[in-house]
Amino acid sequence: MKRIIYVSFDHLHPKYGALADADPKSDLIVLVESARMVTGASWNKIRLYFLISSARHFKAELEQLGFKVQYVKAATTVDGLKKVAKDYPKLPIISAHPSSHLQSKQLAEFGVSFIENDFFLTPRNLFTSWADNQKSFLMESFYRAQRNRLGILVEGGKPVGGKWNFDKENRLPPPKNYKYPPYLKHKADEIDQMVADELGISPSDTWGTSRKAAKAQLKNFIDNHFANFGPYEDAMTGENWALHHSLLSPYINNGLLHPAEVLTAALNAYKKGEVDIASAEGFIRQIIGWREYVNGMYWYLGADYKKGNHLNANRKLLPLFTDPGKTKMNCVKTTVADIKERAWVHHIPRLMILSNLALITGTNPQEFLNWMRREFIDATDWVMVPNVIGMGLHADNGKMMSKPYAAGGAYISRMSTYCKGCAYDPKLRAGDNACPFTTLYWDFLDRHKDEFVKNHRMSQQINGIKRLSDLPQLKQRAIEVLSGLDKGLI
Repeated sequence: MKRIIYVSFDHLHPKYGALADADPKSDLIVLVESARMVTGASWNKIRLYFLISSARHFKAELEQLGFKVQYVKAATTVDGLKKVAKDYPKLPIISAHPSSHLQSKQLAEFGVSFIENDFFLTPRNLFTSWADNQKSFLMESFYRAQRNRLGILVEGGKPVGGKWNFDKENRLPPPKNYKYPPYLKHKADEIDQMVADELGISPSDTWGTSRKAAKAQLKNFIDNHFANFGPYEDAMTGENWALHHSLLSPYINNGLLHPAEVLTAALNAYKKGEVDIASAEGFIRQIIGWREYVNGMYWYLGADYKKGNHLNANRKLLPLFTDPGKTKMNCVKTTVADIKERAWVHHIPRLMILSNLALITGTNPQEFLNWMRREFIDATDWVMVPNVIGMGLHADNGKMMSKPYAAGGAYISRMSTYCKGCAYDPKLRAGDNACPFTTLYWDFLDRHKDEFVKNHRMSQQINGIKRLSDLPQLKQRAIEVLSGLDKGLI
């Protein structure tokens, strides 16, 4: 053996990262299952099941390819590498550049050498060059530059279909009397069962844990869901937990799928006429735009960015985030229950229900960030830090988003089926059955009016406070709602 290649649990692809030029004859492959990962926090066990079983399946795949692989259990990643290094004291250790600031620091201090992380389509130095030349970091600007750089849905420098963005076409509420295609059920094998037994749960049939399963999930999305992804990508319904979303983010984020594979499949379907431009553009924007932008911003903004709390939000994490039985709000109860069951909900419940609630209640950003990291199957540091600190909670003084994503019950009522039969009325701001989102939305604006009055995207809403004839009653209702939420009674 000439070198040790460390493969983290989010680099599980045989053709990328440090494995791209690996040689079975001279490279020892090491994966480390750290106790900190399994027991260090109240992790969602479906999340752990997926990550651990995927890594163990990947070990088996590498062994079939002829590699010598050590799968080490240790207190930490570095402790695991120390165990291996004792047996091979003279071998250098290499790895693709880690996906978090903390692991980069820890592995570098231990002496691991890094090669470029190519699990993204945009090298970090290229993103830095883009960001250094921006007055503001608009994702839309980055996305258009990506389209031109990669030659995606452009002809002669102009967007296919005449527009860069088909957002307006992709904002339909959930359809009525609609039959959703069934999602894949993944059958557990011996590895899955072993991991599930260790965690004290049943195997999940929602998530496959091998590269074969990941490719099957991609094919199922392209064949059965891609065509209707766009129109309903922002919709929320109690009738179907996933609608037409791809369910591919866990596989892309742990390496079982590479974004280039997903992009190629999506473009091929569009070129064959299987999907229209609105669905194609909406999905491709998530792959080459938002995902790349969030990762780029994570590294560009630095390790201290996650500490941001510009609005001085210091409320403790609400009980309803860990126990759906602690709220009467149908939207929140359903969303948190879904997370408990599958470690996943799509981007609109994450932003407009969970993050929105944390924002308008003044929940501490770091407490909410830690909860999101623990619960979601596709959560990593680079994903959650910009999405929570920047987009969700506006804790970064607008570095990423020019306005906070605060909304009242009217948005949830328009885009979901959750308000029907709920204990609260989204149209009411005050009174015992006023929707907490509607009450707290206006209370949030009033609390921070001095902060947002100069924001041109917020001035209309701030001025709207002056027209509220029931502001005193609303403020009193807000006090009651916040107290009730703290106690798990609202």
